[in-house]
Amino acid sequence: MTAVANPATVEECLRLGAGFSQGDRNWIAELFSTLDARLASFHADATDLELSVKERGGRGQHVSLICRIAGREEIVTTSSEEDLHAAVMDARDDLRRRLNDSKSKQEPRHNRHLRDVPQPVTDGELEV
Repeated sequence: MTAVANPATVEECLRLGAGFSQGDRNWIAELFSTLDARLASFHADATDLELSVKERGGRGQHVSLICRIAGREEIVTTSSEEDLHAAVMDARDDLRRRLNDSKSKQEPRHNRHLRDVPQPVTDGELEV
């Protein structure tokens, strides 16, 4: 794996949408800090995390976390937990799982079939 010049971090990529204020940013960034290791393999300028909540504190509360990474499909995780803290953590944990799944699908490890692909023969190497 190659190192990324400007790795993505939660602090750089997190945007708070509807239902959250800038006062919420610190505790959310602290909860999401476990995602930093997972996001580090992506460029910061090509990564975006958006967290929003509908009907905050109400019975129909709904937290959405959207992750956009250039060249990959958008990942949307949601939670309907009644406790806001639990809902944010639920969405975060689901995003971590889905990022791991996405990474595994795009960059398979230990796949012999991908390593043992025969190289094409050039004209200079043809046997007569």
